[in-house]
Amino acid sequence: MSATITTEMVSALRGKTGAGILSCKKALVETNGDIEAAVTLLRKKGEVDAGTKSDRVAKEGLIDSYIHLGGKVGVIIEINCETDFVAKNDDFKQLSRDLCLHIAATNPVCVGRDGVPAELIQKEREIATASLVGKPANIIDKIVEGKLGKIYAEMVLLEQPFVKDDSRTVEQVIKAVIAKTGENIVVRRFVRYALGS
Repeated sequence: MSATITTEMVSALRGKTGAGILSCKKALVETNGDIEAAVTLLRKKGEVDAGTKSDRVAKEGLIDSYIHLGGKVGVIIEINCETDFVAKNDDFKQLSRDLCLHIAATNPVCVGRDGVPAELIQKEREIATASLVGKPANIIDKIVEGKLGKIYAEMVLLEQPFVKDDSRTVEQVIKAVIAKTGENIVVRRFVRYALGS
């Protein structure tokens, strides 16, 4: 006997996956109303939206390394995904290698904005504001936010232009791999070593 598929079930599945209404209904019919099985089915079909994956737990993955310039610069990165299967995937491994290379080349300070010291941002805000004395407040705010945006783009890994394709940010490169693999991918941490520093 097949389960009755309600609009609430379809909505719940759509909320979890970001897939279209018809795809959600079809997946629920195929899985006899089992929402978790329907999520798996939609993931297998590649119909899960990359934007909905960011809240899913990523505990698998790998720790990768890269040594550059005859042993003068080295990077170690921890990059996580949801399953061991994706951790062994060539796209995931290539992303990890590319991120190591990127970090070696650009020397970011942290993964996301929350890693930038608040006192540094406050100091930069004060310097930018002081240099704009006499301008209207709304213009000062826009200019200061623009200057801070440039600082974040220099210091924050996810906001930097990607070294292999500067038309995209590192975050956009990661999201492209998320869309390919169907899993959440998170750069947990990295360390960059430079000889003598």
